[in-house]
Amino acid sequence: MKVVIAALIFFTLNFSVYSQNSPNVLWIYADDMSAWLGCYGDKTVATPNIDMLAEKGVKFERTYMPAPVCSTTRSALITGTMQTSYGLHEHRTMIKKPLAAGITTIPQLFRQAGYLTFNEQKTDYNFSYKLSDLYSPEFKSPNKKIVSGHLRGHDLTWLEQLKGKKFFGQIQLYGGKYQGEAGRKYPASSRVKESEISVPPQYPDNKVMRNAMARHYEQIAYCDSQVGAIIKALKDYELWENTIVFFFTDHGCQMPRAKQHLYDEGTKVPLIVHWPAGSDKIKQLGTVRNDLVSGIDITTSSLDLAGLKVPDFMEGKKLFAKNYQERDYVISAKDRMGIAIDHVRALRTEKFVYIKNYMTDRPLYQAAYRDGHAVFKNLRQLYDEGQLTDLQASYHDSSKRKVEELYDLENDPHQVRNLALNPEYASILKKHRQQLKEWEETTDDKGRIPSTREELEKVYKHAKGKVENPEYDIFKQKK
Repeated sequence: MKVVIAALIFFTLNFSVYSQNSPNVLWIYADDMSAWLGCYGDKTVATPNIDMLAEKGVKFERTYMPAPVCSTTRSALITGTMQTSYGLHEHRTMIKKPLAAGITTIPQLFRQAGYLTFNEQKTDYNFSYKLSDLYSPEFKSPNKKIVSGHLRGHDLTWLEQLKGKKFFGQIQLYGGKYQGEAGRKYPASSRVKESEISVPPQYPDNKVMRNAMARHYEQIAYCDSQVGAIIKALKDYELWENTIVFFFTDHGCQMPRAKQHLYDEGTKVPLIVHWPAGSDKIKQLGTVRNDLVSGIDITTSSLDLAGLKVPDFMEGKKLFAKNYQERDYVISAKDRMGIAIDHVRALRTEKFVYIKNYMTDRPLYQAAYRDGHAVFKNLRQLYDEGQLTDLQASYHDSSKRKVEELYDLENDPHQVRNLALNPEYASILKKHRQQLKEWEETTDDKGRIPSTREELEKVYKHAKGKVENPEYDIFKQKK
């Protein structure tokens, strides 16, 4: 009798408990990769496995990550909140603190519901945590020859241990980091003919840029082959039918104006949801979706589709809920990126993107870890020689940086014609400006608070003083 009473109490207090019919949830989470995929209309390389997920699942056309860099995006998704709401917005926070009271990560919520949880193998979060609190200690991770930071090849035999279990898991793929970041060196090997590459106007059309883009296509083809291996393993171990697969990337590719920046190439990502046993449920709102989606919606939708309660603190939307209402806008945020200190916000609506630059005393292309990459060395050489267009040169010049930017996404998909000073768009600019201001105040955007002296000093010492921003001047010895 005591056992029965205890069980009833447990189920009463923990009503988010899985049933035998509850689905598994698997996040296939790729690094640094844009949606240059067949299912998104780009046929440069074949991506049959990802295309199959899209064809038989739901493809989202307008998904934007909360940040254009790894740790901040991952911190947002693991909590289902914007990173700016709880102080998780600085990339690679040097002084990590526990999560705010009442905030629980998604793997912990699945574990509380009786699921086995795992993450193979990237846990780049901007808060302190105990790994065994998030992920099930009983899950046996493969050796480092198979998984080391990301899935190294195509060996998924370690998934066999999931047979007969309910799980929430993440498999991290190299994506745009396979064999080094695209654009890191020149020339880089690729089977893609560089003559077939179309270079967008924000970059000079030369061999270095073409080679970097060709290399990213090569990385995408490899990523697709890994997705195929995951699909095969799920089928081999009888996990396929009742596993919801979310395929997405943490942000865009490593082209100069993509990663670490808030233009679409930096924050717009592929998102595909596939669930054989739940096809009717996930397709009820369409197999191709054009509504505005935030990366944090992946978190809340994962819980919701599994039949678990979404906590009140989570800020994402349940994309497949019967009472789902589309977003009026989606926000992306950029703050400190390693040594580069910045504060930028982007607000996207149905047709426009509004970007607010709060630190116009520094160029868009600040000193950063990629300075030694071939693409940046090429850009700086061309800039010094005066061979860039006015637009391309403006990214290197702080005097050219504007406080506000407004782009028409339909007529200017590359976001190269700033309409903020065009009087014809004054009312649209005002509306977007007000929407951003209201969001910042309503959510108590923590990015408005400068980094502490202690935090800056940690960054300064870690960089061995090789920094440019004036915020670090207080640590430089006066001669």
